[in-house]
Amino acid sequence: MESDSAKRVFMAESAEVLQNMELCLLSLESASDCRENVNDLFRTAHTIKGSSAMIGLDEVAHFTHNVENVLDRLRNDEISVSCDLISLMLACKDHIRELIEFSVEGNIPDDTRAGGEKLSSLLAGYLPDSTASILKGRTDSGGQRKTGIWHISLRFGKDVLKEGMDPMSMINYLSKLGEIRSLCTIHDAMPRAQWMEPEDFYLGFEIDLESDTDKKTIEDTFEFVMEESKIVVIPPFSSSDTYIKMISDLPEDTWMLGDILVRGGVLTREEIDLALNKQTEHAIYSGEKPLIGDVLVREGIVEKEVLNAALEKQQKVRESSGIPTVSTIKVPAEKLDALVNLVGEMVTVQARLTQTAIKSRNFTFLSLAEEVERLTAELRDNTLSIRMLPIGTTFNNFKRLVRDLSKELNKEIEMVTEGADTELDKTVIDKLNDPLVHLIRNCIDHAIELPEQRVAVGKPRLGTIHLSASHSGAHVLIRITDNGKGLDRDAIRQKGIEKNLIGDTADLSDREIFSLIFAPGFSTAKQVTNVSGRGVGMDVVKRSIESLRGTVNLESAAGKGTTVTIKLPLTLAIIDGLLVKVAKDHYVLPLATVVECVALTKKDVEGSGKGELAIVRGEIVPYINLRKKFFIDGDVPDRQQVVITEVNGKRVGFLVDNVIGEYQTVVKKLSSIYKDVIGMSGATILGDGTVAVILDVPKLVDLAEKELDEFFNDGHKHRV
Repeated sequence: MESDSAKRVFMAESAEVLQNMELCLLSLESASDCRENVNDLFRTAHTIKGSSAMIGLDEVAHFTHNVENVLDRLRNDEISVSCDLISLMLACKDHIRELIEFSVEGNIPDDTRAGGEKLSSLLAGYLPDSTASILKGRTDSGGQRKTGIWHISLRFGKDVLKEGMDPMSMINYLSKLGEIRSLCTIHDAMPRAQWMEPEDFYLGFEIDLESDTDKKTIEDTFEFVMEESKIVVIPPFSSSDTYIKMISDLPEDTWMLGDILVRGGVLTREEIDLALNKQTEHAIYSGEKPLIGDVLVREGIVEKEVLNAALEKQQKVRESSGIPTVSTIKVPAEKLDALVNLVGEMVTVQARLTQTAIKSRNFTFLSLAEEVERLTAELRDNTLSIRMLPIGTTFNNFKRLVRDLSKELNKEIEMVTEGADTELDKTVIDKLNDPLVHLIRNCIDHAIELPEQRVAVGKPRLGTIHLSASHSGAHVLIRITDNGKGLDRDAIRQKGIEKNLIGDTADLSDREIFSLIFAPGFSTAKQVTNVSGRGVGMDVVKRSIESLRGTVNLESAAGKGTTVTIKLPLTLAIIDGLLVKVAKDHYVLPLATVVECVALTKKDVEGSGKGELAIVRGEIVPYINLRKKFFIDGDVPDRQQVVITEVNGKRVGFLVDNVIGEYQTVVKKLSSIYKDVIGMSGATILGDGTVAVILDVPKLVDLAEKELDEFFNDGHKHRV
């Protein structure tokens, strides 16, 4: 049982690691000279290999070892980045994910194994005929230091090249004195590109040399540049004080603990990887991840005094550069959901307390209720903020989709993201993935042309999909914009007539025409492809967005592109609503859809006849009579109210008896008994303990439109 638990934890941990691997690969494809991405990739593969071997997932470890060998050659500049290599590594990442999932379940399918063998043969093409296992760094399998290893820290003067010296020849000469076991290139003095001088030398080096030579012989190698350069040679078995001084003298340009230890000559990158593996091992078996510093000391990799010096250096750099110290803790989503539910209950109880205090007219009681209301509001806001996550994680998932699908369709497309740090409720983010996938796939397949077609009409070969997010009050706006050919208005209109969605003489605006593509089964594609064309995408998008109490709008210009705007609430747990009353029943309309409220007399209602229309400042607005819609009996007041809402650009009213006012609503799910009832999205408990139904405005509007079509087709016109 413990083994199964460890495997489950490993699978969860590896999902995050593999996602980072994918992002590194995609970034490396666009910036092939990014050394940090290469190093991150190697560390990722190394971590997965070690962790999987540790818990007995041998096939995962064996395959990842092959990937690690290729990444090691890439890290050592023995092979270069190419599109084919990135594609292979992405396929390997997918295979590792599948291997982990199947291995945890205990059964790897034959086709998965066959796929792994094919990938392994492709990986072999990037390896030399004979791959020797070379141990780098200064640790053996037990993590203990080897004897005879000197550490050399080199910072050449920037004029070393002008003076006719060759730094690399000096480093190469060291190999005649012994074996260079580790060489780390440092670019802390590298200025911005516009300020670089072509004859200046900006690089530094951290070198581990295993040799039986003496310190003077090593220093003599750099005799001719010693005066202008900063060169430190640390003998084997040096005291902690030597390393502490080395760390203290480092320039204040990095705050990562591992980088400080490496550049201070204390550790190699391989020793850092060893510690990270030990950290993961502890997390898998105990469920808690220790600090990396504690691992380094416990495993005997770093002395406590040296680690303390590095931590002091880290804190000093943080303070000088304004880098905040962040402490985080992982909490299961179920616990957060439970907390939000409890806070929701507390908001309801607080509302009842306030109402009771007002009725009591007791000043002390009322003052206490106001204080509880203030604290409850702060607790509610803080609790909801805990569930807020940056949407960038979801955005990153689509980079791979755009890359793979554009290559499959022989198109050249890049995705640009903006506002990745915009926060949204976790529940909303989880349900947002599928609609965005549909929209992006449509952009790639239908909207953006082939490179030759784009060039023929004067466009750049490279198509662009711009995915952005931004806050708008209590909502988030997500926009997907492409620079493709735009929507074909005439083709959409003709298809709408063929499907009897509109009449052949209907006078519709562009927005109304474009909204037809959200109808079930609607597609203007001349042929069905693997990507789209069956008409089951956009109606799913609309239903999914509306289930999140959001809206989706389309704007398009022929030849220029299309923009899809999705408007979503920040959270689904608590909404701002407008509380209304019909007879003895209470209803809540989401405040985001409400435009205004107008009075309506009995005479006005009777004068509208069957059509149920209200005239608002010269504009005819259809309305829905909630009393009729929900079969509510009772006397109708002489003066009623029409709450006018706007959905997908259309203004539709709701006729009610009274408008009570704004109400912050804690959303409760309806019983399964009401799952087939159209027009109700939830319920809430009011301050006096009664229940109010939360209306699903878009669904009610859609239903009413179908009922009103016959009336409007009889010759009546209204402006929307």
